[in-house]
Amino acid sequence: MGQAAVAIPEKLYFKIGEVCEIVGVQAHVLRYWETEFTQLSPQKNRSGQRSYRRRDVETALRIKELLYDDLFTIAGARKKLQAESRAEAPKLKVVRPEPPDEAVSAKSDTPGLFDEPIDDDITLEDRIETAVETVRAVEKDLGPDQREALKNLAQHLLELRTMLKNGR
Repeated sequence: MGQAAVAIPEKLYFKIGEVCEIVGVQAHVLRYWETEFTQLSPQKNRSGQRSYRRRDVETALRIKELLYDDLFTIAGARKKLQAESRAEAPKLKVVRPEPPDEAVSAKSDTPGLFDEPIDDDITLEDRIETAVETVRAVEKDLGPDQREALKNLAQHLLELRTMLKNGR
């Protein structure tokens, strides 16, 4: 894909001007693509400005590649993107819970993730902040795949914190 050559800055949100610069199209083109491609759906902040996430920027780059490089029509590019998103969607497996085994259900000496009591004075934002700090602390002891998964988790937690701060 052509988007691999484009460096996307490590940010949570991008303004429309920044996305235009990265993708190499004008703002009216991006706004038109939003009406034609459901996969490109930036949020709007309190002032009504578009706020694009990294995946929106990647989607815009892919749309540009399909339209400009591969010469797809709008309808053809829309179908191709839908097919790609269906192919990438994880297939969930239904797992039925089994009755607990006595050996497994016995209380372990190792504290679990949810063993500590909940303090009602701690806000959800504080919990997210603590989780992000914990992820960063254990990150150095993990393999590359685990480290990447934790970075993604930390990014999602930071996005949640931003959304909480913005009152969403």
